[in-house]
This record gives sequence, structure tokens and C-alpha cells, in this order.
Amino acid sequence: MASAFRSLNRRAVAAAAIGNALEWYDFTVFGLTTVIIAELFFPAANSYSSLFYATATFGVAFCMRPIGGIVFGLYADRAGRRAAMSLVIALMTLGILLIAIAPPYTALGIAGPLIVVLGRLLQGFSAGGEFASSTALLIEAAPFSRRGFYGSWQMSSQAAALLLGAIVGALVTRGLPADSLRAWGWRVPFLVGLAIGPVGYYIRRRLTDSEAFLHAQKSARRATLREVFAGHSREVLCGFGLVIALTVTIYVLIAYLPTFAVTQLKLSYSESFYAVIVGNLLLAALSPVAGAWSDRIGRKGLSLWSLGLTLVLMYPLFSWLDAAPSVPRLILVQAVLSTTLSGYYGPFGALIAELFPANVRSTGLAISYNFAVMVFGGGGQLVVTWLIKTTGSPLAPTWYVMAGLALSMGAVACIPAMRHADLDARRKPA
Repeated sequence: MASAFRSLNRRAVAAAAIGNALEWYDFTVFGLTTVIIAELFFPAANSYSSLFYATATFGVAFCMRPIGGIVFGLYADRAGRRAAMSLVIALMTLGILLIAIAPPYTALGIAGPLIVVLGRLLQGFSAGGEFASSTALLIEAAPFSRRGFYGSWQMSSQAAALLLGAIVGALVTRGLPADSLRAWGWRVPFLVGLAIGPVGYYIRRRLTDSEAFLHAQKSARRATLREVFAGHSREVLCGFGLVIALTVTIYVLIAYLPTFAVTQLKLSYSESFYAVIVGNLLLAALSPVAGAWSDRIGRKGLSLWSLGLTLVLMYPLFSWLDAAPSVPRLILVQAVLSTTLSGYYGPFGALIAELFPANVRSTGLAISYNFAVMVFGGGGQLVVTWLIKTTGSPLAPTWYVMAGLALSMGAVACIPAMRHADLDARRKPA
């Protein structure tokens, strides 16, 4: 029994990590190639309009995330984490393929942009089920006293995928001349991502569902939306609030950073990737450390300190960067903020998963996570672009991120002051 449980531990971490890698790698390379995609698929009278349409396409996928989250959340709570995670990664791979082969506007007119939008919608639908099902599996497969550490691989794998996307983006932009990059080079990062899908599908199909889920199927009420909202509305609201800081920092400080560096700071497009690489390397390495630390000292206090410190440092750091823009300064700002944020990213998976019992965990997570991502992530780049244009201030992104950090601090403060919560009836502390 112990050997089988350890095997589930390892497979759960691998299955969650590789699915997250595919989801976040794809979202990263789309964000990092926004400037090129704007030119090729959304030609307009001026560069601002092209960029606006491209960032709107980036955001349109988020409209599908709540729908996909509800569908896959209920499916995972009824059919199992393994079945949901396998279907998610298959659809995710198909979405990447559509974008990778889409013809530019000059080749087939409106058909090219429509294929890109279709790919993004499919990605949004499948991504809606990824976080909830994989996080539920990670927490349920973990020894009780190490849930923070196991849950941290959710965010660590996301950072690793963002890191991979930034590395591939840097290699492509620096290794190819501008004409080749526009002609075909921008597709290379998406084609690289296609290699992840079959491997992830194979690993996920070999999973077994956790004891906590199997017990919940037999002893708890069947997961329904009514059950989630009637019995766990407070937890859903808390979960929604927890996700806000995560969303605004990923989609503004990381995914939007190269675009911001080029359009506002007038820095090199290819060199701006170095800041993304350094930031995500730190997040990937430090998140498991913070997750393990939360198992010892508690998740609430660590999360509040992390969010508060990031909030205090945000504006001064970006003001310093704006005063004398340079790649070294950009890298340092990203490194400092990634270090402070790791204290929130690490315990986040366990912090939000422990709000819900196993019978509705995936559905509760999906609703909280995906609605917050849709509101604060999908429109994040669009709002930031509009704020900069309207105010004329390159520091506008900090206002958006700081507001998100403050809202999440309020949500963390509303969580009961308990170090750990075991809502799965038959799970025992390890």
C-alpha cells in the first residue's frame, strides 16, 4: 500500500507538471510574440490598433475558461482526475496546432485571424479544466503534512513553462533575422510546444485516482453546481480573491513584460526576454521551498507577508526602472519581485485547495480560479495597454498589479487562521 501511494505521488507530480507546462508554455509564447502576431494577423492603420486587436485575441480565450472550468470541474469530480486531465491535454494540444499552422492575413485574409481566434478559444476551454483537476490530484496524492510542498509544484511547473517559453523566444528572436522571424520563425515556439502534448497524455492515462477522491465518490454527495454554491459559496469567494494576485502578476509582470519593454521602455525585444528568464527561474526554484516552509509555519501568514512586501516594492522599483531604462535594471526588478512573490506562489496550491472537500474540490477550484483569471487576467493586457494610452504614464501597469495584490491580501485575511485543513474524511496525517 505504501509503495502504491508513493508511486501515485510521483506520477501525480509528473502528470500535473507536464500539463501545466503545456498550458503555460503556450500562453507564454503567445504573449511573448504578441508584437509579431499583431503585425501578421491584425494589420491596421497604426501599431497601437494592431497591438490592441492582438491583446484582445490573447484575452478572448479567457472567456472560454469559466465554461471549460465548470465542464471539466464537474467531470473531474464525477469521472475522476485522470479522465479529466487526459482530455484537457488532448484539447490543449489541438489548440496549439491550430495557431502554429494559421496562415497570415496576407495569405487568406480574415481566415487567418479566425483560425488563431479558434485556437485560442479551444485553448481557453481546455485550460479552464487544467488547474483545478491537476491541483486537486496533487493535494489528494500528497502526504497530509506535505501538502504545501506538493501543491507548490503547480506553480513551480508554471514558472518552469514560462521559463522555457522565454528561452525559446529569446533563441528565436536573437537567432533569426527580422524577415525570417516574421515569415516563419514566430511559429517555432508553438511547434516546440506540440512535442509536450503526446508525452503528457501518455503519463496522464497511466494515473490512478486518489483514495480521497474514490472515498468521496462513495460517501459524499454527487458534485453539482448547486452543491458548490449552496454549501461552499464563502469558499468560492475566498478562492476567487486568492487567484487575483496570481493572475495579475503572471499576465502583466511576466507575459506582458517583453511588449512593455519594447513599446514603453524602448528596450531591445530579444534582450527583454532575459528578465523573463531570470524571474521565472527564481519562481520555479523558490516556490517549492516556500511551499515546504508553509507546511511548517502555516500558509496564511507567509502569504500575507509575501503579498504585502511585493505591494510595497512595486511602485518604487518600476519608478527606478522608468527613470533610466536598461536591461540590467529590468532584470533586477524582475528578480526582486519574483523572489518576494515566491512566498505566495509556493503555498498557493494547498491554500486554495484546502478550502474545498474532495467531492467538490475540482469544481470549486475551477469556478474560483477561472472566473478570476477571466476578469483579471484575460483583460489584463488590454486594460494595461488602455491605461498607458489614456494616462500617458508608463507606470500604469503597476497600478493594476498593486490593486490586484491588495484584493488578494483581503481574501487571505478572510481565511480562518488554521495552519492546515484536512477536509477529506479518510485522509490521515502522514
